[in-house]
Amino acid sequence: LEKMTDLVAVWEVALSDGVHKIEFEHGTTSGKRVVYVDGKEEIRKEWMFKLVGKETFTVGASKTKATINIDAVSGFAYEYTLEINGKSLKKYMENRSKTTNTWILSLGGTDYRVVLEKDTMDVWCNGQKMETAGEFVEDGTETHFSVGDYSCCIKAVSSGKRKEGIIHTLIVGDREIPEAVE
Repeated sequence: LEKMTDLVAVWEVALSDGVHKIEFEHGTTSGKRVVYVDGKEEIRKEWMFKLVGKETFTVGASKTKATINIDAVSGFAYEYTLEINGKSLKKYMENRSKTTNTWILSLGGTDYRVVLEKDTMDVWCNGQKMETAGEFVEDGTETHFSVGDYSCCIKAVSSGKRKEGIIHTLIVGDREIPEAVE
């Protein structure tokens, strides 16, 4: 395995199926461009005449569109920006925090990352979309699923405030899991 000598940028992108690491190599003398997602080579271009431009690829189980923009700043200095679904990484992550809830928990010595996609009510756990059963209860809804031998439930209850909307709570056994900030 050759050493990544032209590594110019590394990003971490939190998606429903996990946190993905994107690495970008840019040889400013050869024009080489290499994109790695989670250590796997996705794009390799040798001897690119044009040193600026963009590389587009997909990330994760949901094949989320990602684009690396290569811009000349001055002389031989370059700037690399990552876009996810056409938005800057910062904008994408801000928007994502409104559309998903994430919980990190440890059960029986194993770490789990549980993600709720609020628009579809899909639940992901460590990269797998979970089989769920939803039911209406007195004060809202409950989405039931299992992680290993543990039964889990995401309760959705109205906050009573229009600006806050619905509050989602993950309960494992009889324990409430605090939401993680990614």
